[in-house]
Amino acid sequence: MTMFGDYSAYYDLLYRDKDHDGEVSYIDSLIRKYGCGARTILDLGCGSGKHALLLAEKGYEITGVDRSDGMLSVARLRLAEGKPEATSPRFLQGDIRTVRLGNAYDVVISLFHVFSYQAGNEDLRAALATVRTHLNPGGIFIFDCWYGPAVLSERPAVRIKRLEDEAVELTRIAEPVMHPNENLVAVNYQLYVRDKANNAVDVVRETHLMRYLFKPELELLTAEAGLALLDASEWLSGNPLGAGTWNACFVVKGK
Repeated sequence: MTMFGDYSAYYDLLYRDKDHDGEVSYIDSLIRKYGCGARTILDLGCGSGKHALLLAEKGYEITGVDRSDGMLSVARLRLAEGKPEATSPRFLQGDIRTVRLGNAYDVVISLFHVFSYQAGNEDLRAALATVRTHLNPGGIFIFDCWYGPAVLSERPAVRIKRLEDEAVELTRIAEPVMHPNENLVAVNYQLYVRDKANNAVDVVRETHLMRYLFKPELELLTAEAGLALLDASEWLSGNPLGAGTWNACFVVKGK
């Protein structure tokens, strides 16, 4: 099943408690630390556009790319409903492994585990080639991912999440299946959606393959792509990586 198909319609409700403001402030701090006056950003896997819009409010010129029609529809609707600004993002459809925009940027970002969705080695190599192609000389690439030591130390477990808004009531069941020889977790989602107006229940099923990554393999893959790893730390905290670090953040520099 295609990932982020029907699921995308409920994405913002499912992650309404996500601290987008804090995450954008963190990204901005990394750009200021490593980016040397960077102004232009390419957001690979921009999803519903929240990060892009908040970065635009900080004055960055940003282009968002996503392969999901559903996600891009949400992003464009959010853009249309917001305040028009000279730095408003562009949202384009494309696969981060193959998209070529003909432009270069000071910064490339790929957030909320987009790189963990690159399940195979060739997927990772292709995505890094896209990054390298779109980076200005000396530009930086910032991404987060599932960190392998934590996945193996604290195995993924079945999780149930319940949410509602004025229109619907959601129950999401996430059932992970480990594939240790491929460094993958198949997360099987079942989403039950009750329409409050008529009590009709819709069921959405999707499987998301998630690659957990390790620092040595990323050092190797980024070097192969002509990039250099600058920093590796825990997402948002900046603490050193460890066996309890589920979400790792990497900063890579173009040569």
